[in-house]
Amino acid sequence: MRPFLQDPALGLSAALMLLFGSYAATMAPYTSALAVTVFGLSERAYSLVLVVASTVAVSSSVGLGILADQRANRRGIALFSGAMLALGQGLILSTGAPWAFVLASALILPLSGSIFGQLFALSRLAASTRPEAERPAIQATLRAVFALPWVVVLPIWSVVFQGGASLMIVYPVGLALALGFLGLSWLFWPRDGATRWPDPKSGLSFRQSLREIGHPAVLARVLALGPVHGSVMLYMVVLGLVFTATPGRGAQDVALYAGLLGGVEVPFMLALPRIIGRLPRQGMIVAGMVLYAIHLAGLPLLAETPFVWALILPGAMGGAVILTQPMAYLQDLMGTRPGAGASLMALQKLAGDAICAGTFALGTWIAGYELAALMGAGLAVAGAVALWAMDRRADPLA
Repeated sequence: MRPFLQDPALGLSAALMLLFGSYAATMAPYTSALAVTVFGLSERAYSLVLVVASTVAVSSSVGLGILADQRANRRGIALFSGAMLALGQGLILSTGAPWAFVLASALILPLSGSIFGQLFALSRLAASTRPEAERPAIQATLRAVFALPWVVVLPIWSVVFQGGASLMIVYPVGLALALGFLGLSWLFWPRDGATRWPDPKSGLSFRQSLREIGHPAVLARVLALGPVHGSVMLYMVVLGLVFTATPGRGAQDVALYAGLLGGVEVPFMLALPRIIGRLPRQGMIVAGMVLYAIHLAGLPLLAETPFVWALILPGAMGGAVILTQPMAYLQDLMGTRPGAGASLMALQKLAGDAICAGTFALGTWIAGYELAALMGAGLAVAGAVALWAMDRRADPLA
């Protein structure tokens, strides 16, 4: 954590990631349950919302990432993203209507989808002024900062919901966190063109940038990593629905499970820099995905039993890898263009969200949550193995 305490830009990226992690911990575990049980959407309708939201999120993230590299205007993009986050939360909170939930979830909130990638781009640029040996640890630590709020926030929600609070209470809290993110970015995000590190414009046209991102070898690796990301999204969707549909469990169990998983992930993430470089990154991704697949596939099968809590350990060990190493892998594919690296992360998210929505819809239609989780786990392992196989044969950009 020393670099984050010494460097104002890294400290800002950590503070913003902490706020964004708190926002995600507040909203992500409950959005699917809110969609179905509060706003009255069918499971198929919610799957459609997920697909539309993913399309909007990736389109905006790719476009904003390219613009950030072209114009080096990262501050403006961060402020726009924070404003969309606050606007979407405010719309749902002020109306409480199903149409507002659909509009915000499908169109407005996804416009803030570049936040995650832009925070990593900021930290990558700021870390360029520090010794090279520190940089992998900085990226892994920043991802651990995102997971840290899940340790604190979700147990609090567990107590709140156990006391009988409505699920809708997450929206005023989500709005406050979004406004905090926007305000902190306005006050402290480095002014464009006045940074301590070089941030040259890419010199590429929009079409050239798209062609670079769309290189077949690059896209093949992004698509292979898509199911890996999709497994995390599917876990978020399945967790809330499985626990709320299981007799004897409820929203408090959702918060407790997700909080414990996030809490155990943090020390594993912080330990990763000790082994990064000693093991091939692709092999780490395969091993991590196998562990996470055990957790995902077992969740609906063991939800009624006490053994479900044992899934937290493989889930945390696998999650520590698949939540950090694919991002670093994609950033390295784009070299010195962090905005393009963020765009690849957005493309991975689109592929993952589409796979999540498709497996959720198909699995629940055929046999329920158990099949959806099993399909998602199997596809994710296959994607990780495919990435490993591709990189054994060729240079990614050859």
